[in-house]
Amino acid sequence: MARRRGYALLSAIAALIVGLSAAIYAGASAGEGGAVASGKDGAAGPGRGDRVAPASTGVWTGTWGASPVAGEPGTATDGMAGRSVRNVVHTSVGGTSARITLSNLYGTGPLTFTHATLALAGGDGAGAAAGTMRRVTFGGHTTVTLPAGAEVTSDPVRLLVPADSDVLVTTYSPTASGPVTSHPHARQTNYLADGEHTADLPGTAYVADRADRWRYVTALDVSGPAAEGTVVALGDSLTDGVTSTADADRRWPDVLADRLREAADAGSDVPLHGVVNEGISGNRVLTDGTGRPAENQSGLHRFQRDVLGRPGVRVVVVDLGINDILRDPAVADPDRILGGLRTLVRRAHAHGIKVVGATLMPFEGHRGYDDAREGVRQEVNAAIRQGRVFDAVADFDAALRDPYDPRRFRPDYDSGDHLHPSDKGYRVMARTVRLDDLRTALPARL
Repeated sequence: MARRRGYALLSAIAALIVGLSAAIYAGASAGEGGAVASGKDGAAGPGRGDRVAPASTGVWTGTWGASPVAGEPGTATDGMAGRSVRNVVHTSVGGTSARITLSNLYGTGPLTFTHATLALAGGDGAGAAAGTMRRVTFGGHTTVTLPAGAEVTSDPVRLLVPADSDVLVTTYSPTASGPVTSHPHARQTNYLADGEHTADLPGTAYVADRADRWRYVTALDVSGPAAEGTVVALGDSLTDGVTSTADADRRWPDVLADRLREAADAGSDVPLHGVVNEGISGNRVLTDGTGRPAENQSGLHRFQRDVLGRPGVRVVVVDLGINDILRDPAVADPDRILGGLRTLVRRAHAHGIKVVGATLMPFEGHRGYDDAREGVRQEVNAAIRQGRVFDAVADFDAALRDPYDPRRFRPDYDSGDHLHPSDKGYRVMARTVRLDDLRTALPARL
């Protein structure tokens, strides 16, 4: 009953906003000067830059996210100077206001955005829906400067953002700032245009240059009466969805978000949470990549930023460990992997966050497979299944393995590389997460 009243309230607010939308366009220029995000070298902490707080506060839910991974190759000199960057992001829950987070974690100099906009996508491609274009401000200014290593969260933007929809986040910077902070393997087409085209409704300026990576934007949050919190999916390429169909939102966290919305529509008492995908291809529990700040920061080092730093987090689903096994030149130590996973759980519990942990899926047939690595995987999975690591378990291994050859994927769940699932396999992963495990009860003591 409470959820139905919430939906009724959302509908009423939505009608009011739609009626006013023709009169509202936050494109008026700000006062003189611009906001400055006071930041630090990314090496000062595990991937954390200082934030600029939004001008007003509210109850926020994460509806989309993407971890910053590295500086984009080929951008070290000019960055994206003089170009408009249009990112396409997909919402898990809706709201009546929105805000974005932008990052200069891997930049080597100050990054100045003079224009930023938010709009609903107008169908396929880079075009925006009429009446939805909004100018984004930072501390009341349309211009913001991020020192190297810093990130900034925008002021709230009044816009009715539907669940399960594409949103355009567009930025323009006139000056070079060093490498562009990005997230590759987006499985989503994103766009570039020469010149300042952030407020363009048609996508004609963006036709020539497309890329499978998100640039600068790391979060989209919404505020509204529907969602009750955030679920973070923390993982590697298996969570990032690197073999899922592009532009189709078929990663397992996308399907989990679908399940939560369907349960809410059916009147279930399972909480309606936003789902934020913080998967990084190649990510490990224990080991960072190279560089300063480190590329592809480990689960341990990015947990503060990608889980605890997200708004309204109630549950985190952890699927990490397979790369610790595959990428160790020797035989990985299962006790160290399990110790790292338990550290993540302790950190989550300290903030009242429940942790659902996934078993590690099979990979026989992949070039990295050998019997010793398989033995480590089995040891890690045994501890997880025995309840010695997480509050609850999503047994991805049992759900996707071939019953006749359990060291391999079932053939129709295999993308073909024997490590990553097919779209069908990703759907099964999402269905393996029990919705009852996403209730916002206090985590168990392990």
